[in-house]
Amino acid sequence: MEECESVRKVLDAPVFKNLFLCNRQQTAFYLLVMPAGKPFKTKYLSSQINSSRLSFASDEAMWQYLKIHPGAVSPMGLIHDKSKAVTLLLDSDLLKEDYFACHPCVNTASIKLKMQHFLELYIPAVGHNYRVVELPEES
Repeated sequence: MEECESVRKVLDAPVFKNLFLCNRQQTAFYLLVMPAGKPFKTKYLSSQINSSRLSFASDEAMWQYLKIHPGAVSPMGLIHDKSKAVTLLLDSDLLKEDYFACHPCVNTASIKLKMQHFLELYIPAVGHNYRVVELPEES
C-alpha cells in the first residue's frame, strides 16, 4: 500500500483495495473494491451477499476470469470476464469519490478514472453490473 500512496499523490486520486474472493465451493466469484485503509472482515460481507465462508480465490481462477495476476487485481479485468462469472462489489464509501486510480491489468502502471464514467460507461460496456455493500470502518 506504500506504493499506492505514491500513485495517489501523483495522480491526485485514491487507490482502492481490490480483493478477488470466492465462496467455499468455488462456484461464485466476487471482486470487492473498497477503500485502502478500511479493514476487511468476511462476516460483514458474507451476510450482505448471502455467501458464507468467503475466501481469497486462487491465482488460477483470477487468471481464468480476469486475466490478471496477483498484485494487479483491478476492476479493469472485468473486460475479460466474458462468462460474467465475477460479481463486482463496491463499498459504499467509494461512491463518494469523484476519481480513483487503479491498475490497467498490470501492476507496472496506474490510470486515473472518473467514478461516474467508470459506473455509467465502463461497467455497462463490459456487460457487468455492480452491487453496493456497506463495510464498517472499525474491525
